[in-house]
Amino acid sequence: MSQDTEHKSNSEADKIADKRLTDNSVNQPSIAEDKDVSKTEMPDDTDATESLEDEDFSEDISEEDKETIKKVANDDNLSQAKSHASILVEQAMDAKETFERSLGSLFTSAFTAGLEIGISFFMILSAFALLSGVLPSHYAIVLASLLYPIGFIIVVIGQSLLFTEQTSLLSLPVLNGIEPLTKLLRLWGIVIAGNIVGGCLFAALMIGLGLNMQLFSVSNIDAYAEHILGFEWWVIFGSAVLAGWMMGMTAWLVTSARDTLSRIVLVSIITGSIGFLGLHHSIVGNIEIFSALLYGNTVSLWNYLLFLVVILVGNTVGGVVFVAVLKNRTFLFDVEKVKEQTANDRADARKKINGRRF
Repeated sequence: MSQDTEHKSNSEADKIADKRLTDNSVNQPSIAEDKDVSKTEMPDDTDATESLEDEDFSEDISEEDKETIKKVANDDNLSQAKSHASILVEQAMDAKETFERSLGSLFTSAFTAGLEIGISFFMILSAFALLSGVLPSHYAIVLASLLYPIGFIIVVIGQSLLFTEQTSLLSLPVLNGIEPLTKLLRLWGIVIAGNIVGGCLFAALMIGLGLNMQLFSVSNIDAYAEHILGFEWWVIFGSAVLAGWMMGMTAWLVTSARDTLSRIVLVSIITGSIGFLGLHHSIVGNIEIFSALLYGNTVSLWNYLLFLVVILVGNTVGGVVFVAVLKNRTFLFDVEKVKEQTANDRADARKKINGRRF
């Protein structure tokens, strides 16, 4: 057999092997077909991974890696839980869309979240004032904290931008080389500013309204502030790291859920645990301590500012390191595994074809 003939035979064998692997390894419709199906059957629940395009990847990613990631992320089986890769790619796509929003849109959404999250504290403070008349203060605070999820449900289901939910999500495009770090820091700054301004405005107006409605008293506000601030700074930082980790996991679990009811349940469980444990959440904590600064007698401006810096850093560390980085590394390992498996499958198919030919 001549070298040209042998080279031609091997090329044909490679084509046949690749075609068989394409037909057999992915028994799902194409992305274009998936879009048509989703439009017909589920017009309100389109999976972000179905619209994954080449421009959504970093320029440093090879064509082979792009195709592998698309294959790993494709997830249209509604009878099973979403795959790890599908969740992560969907989050990265959502984060990329957030990067492309105007500054005004970002600030307005974050400002709205700051107002909405204040509902949690308003309800907690009202319940604490009611329960403290019949229970010891510690038990009254713990029971009142079970109302913690209300504001979070409003924010998450309403899709406003809350910093602790967005810390891990917004870092994903940066970790994958799609967006620069400077743009992430600017985006974080806008979201934090919107959340804090919205929260402070809620505290100034609504907490003042609650005082005049006699739903709670100044002593209740001071008691709750003491419950938040009554620790060493390193304890508050560690608590904020854990809270940031749990909020990052909330964002992960919300993306994994396929319906609104499941998302509400997940948000209630995780944020309810944060409230029950008394962990430090930067945006809710801002409202709690700023309310004490305005209307109470125990919090100074320095205490408020120091507290805010410590829990913002703690929440950021918890959300980015323990969620975004680790989940992203797991995804990259999945990609490498699929690439290796694909290469092995192609090699086996070529051996079978060559064996049949000779």
